[in-house]
Amino acid sequence: MDPRMCRKISSSESLPDADNVEYEVSTIIAPQESDDNFMLDGSPEPHSVTWLDNDQIDDLDLNLDQTNLCFHRVDSADIIYRNKKKKCKMVGKYVMGDVLGEGSYGKVKEMLDSETLCRRAVKILKKRKLRRIPNGEQNVQREIQLLRILRHKNVIELVDVMYNDEKQKMYLVMEFCVGVLQDMLEGSPGKKFPQRQAHDYFTQLLDGLEYLHGQGVVHKDIKPGNLLLTLDQTLKITDFGVAEALDMFSPEDTCYTGQGSPAFQPPEIANGAETFSGVKVDIWSSGVTLYNMTTGRYPFEGDNVYRLLESIGRGEPAPPPPSLGPTLGALLTNMLKRDPDLRPTVHEIKRHSWVQARPPLEAGERMVTPRSRRSDELHTSTVIPYLVERHYPSAQEYFTERDYRHEPEEVRVAGHVRARICSLS
Repeated sequence: MDPRMCRKISSSESLPDADNVEYEVSTIIAPQESDDNFMLDGSPEPHSVTWLDNDQIDDLDLNLDQTNLCFHRVDSADIIYRNKKKKCKMVGKYVMGDVLGEGSYGKVKEMLDSETLCRRAVKILKKRKLRRIPNGEQNVQREIQLLRILRHKNVIELVDVMYNDEKQKMYLVMEFCVGVLQDMLEGSPGKKFPQRQAHDYFTQLLDGLEYLHGQGVVHKDIKPGNLLLTLDQTLKITDFGVAEALDMFSPEDTCYTGQGSPAFQPPEIANGAETFSGVKVDIWSSGVTLYNMTTGRYPFEGDNVYRLLESIGRGEPAPPPPSLGPTLGALLTNMLKRDPDLRPTVHEIKRHSWVQARPPLEAGERMVTPRSRRSDELHTSTVIPYLVERHYPSAQEYFTERDYRHEPEEVRVAGHVRARICSLS
């Protein structure tokens, strides 16, 4: 408070009575706003402070509208929503759905074949984006060439390839899968599978790798994120962007470039070897994948990519937990040998006792349901809302929950059509 606003009281002067406090203060303090916004003594009457007693304050409270002092709860059925219409879009004979996932190369969306009503997945690639990625266009062309000749139940099938020169886009239409192993691991307890479920996926992975290596193809980027599942739990190896076709007339499987994910790369690549065995790279990454599926962890860790590669280069993985059992522990140890020549082949792994005998489902364990990050438990097709809007368009721009509950009969019929299409797909 400004000292000029106070009057000195001598030590012998008594304080005023409580009833006279308001009068005393109002006579002592007479504030005025100057041009500099300071409070000064001796203000004229028009600018003086008006002091209110308790009765006057109570009178002010009585004059307030009490109904405006609280918030009224709005019934959820009366909340107004804006109707976001699903605009049906077709590319060729395919009806576009929602985004299933995104990667460095582009988006993956669901599609519906309008002729067969089969669900498909399409990888949408923009040429402008590919040019900014090292070897981007070459990797895509390599993937297309490989998938056109590969046919196996555990390898993703390339159904169609379409180009849009005007929009500079490329569409890779593939068979539809409902789950990604990486998403399933992240949503499961302990971020791992029961041994029985991991065994089922690993044996299918071995079948797929056996076929690829027999065709002279090495994947070089095996990991849970590149392993998909269909509705009947069939595993599919996908993403052949860094895969390599070996010389069919050469007895060796020498490779010169490694562009896979750092956590799944072997010591020879981490240490910068100029040449390495492509088949043994797949064996190593498959071992890391099995380790991850059964423990929820990785055999090598690091605070950053450089420390991770340094740890991998030393070739000393974390020992498998005793809870895995000696049989599975021995298999992981053999697959993660630092020396590539000491790692087993696919045929040797398939003859291993853990692979030969399917582990039982332990008490309390539950199989993890195949699903992706953006799908529901029923794997409902995301194309259906676009078809409903196309054939049963809504003129409403806004609607409430009550409107939705009292939807017209034709929309309910569309719901039955939706269920029928889902069952067919």
